[in-house]
Amino acid sequence: MRYSRIVQGKFLKRPNRFIAHVEVDGKEEVVHVKNTGRCKELLTPGVTVYLEDCAGKMRKTRYDLVAVDKFREGKKVLPVNMDSQIPNAVAAEWFAECGMFSRSAVIRREVTFGNSRFDLYIEDGERKIFVEVKGVTLECDGVALFPDAPTERGVKHIHELIRCRKMGYEAAILFVIQMKEIRQFRPNDAMHPEFGAALRAAAANGVQILAMDCRITPDSIKIDAPVEGVL
Repeated sequence: MRYSRIVQGKFLKRPNRFIAHVEVDGKEEVVHVKNTGRCKELLTPGVTVYLEDCAGKMRKTRYDLVAVDKFREGKKVLPVNMDSQIPNAVAAEWFAECGMFSRSAVIRREVTFGNSRFDLYIEDGERKIFVEVKGVTLECDGVALFPDAPTERGVKHIHELIRCRKMGYEAAILFVIQMKEIRQFRPNDAMHPEFGAALRAAAANGVQILAMDCRITPDSIKIDAPVEGVL
């Protein structure tokens, strides 16, 4: 996936979940943050961020904050895409070309099953697969962690995927790690132990757990390579 118009800025502050103040060409701009997670380890004062210029659209803010240069111990480590709206599109693009399914497979987005709406539904001949996609931006010492905040909705979706399996469907959870240089993925039990417990129950019931890293540039994101999952 590629963004159309990207400009560079310097992060100043984030007064709430939805907006940030960013210096662009010497001027302070109020920008929309496309991630309502905490992201405190990413958005630190002075860090370089990348904004999509949405000039001409009917909206309150001109820019969307989509990526950031992550620092560790004062040194730049890697670019991180923190757009929480992009993983579903990136996942659909990847499933269409990763070789897991035939060329005639049909991939649909936002499909309802029971009391949940899953991100993807794939039909490939006799195979029927529900997929939930989770974008991951939290990293610690090369380990990607999810979630970065409690997510009761995420737990609910996992239990619904288990129900899908029991009714004869295939089911999968794809963790799209929105960065490179990751050696492992783990559920963030310290943040939300119920999510980790649900994820382990899902794996025990035949739900496929996938974790993939991404190649990131300021104006693009593409799923790249599998990451070891440790549940």
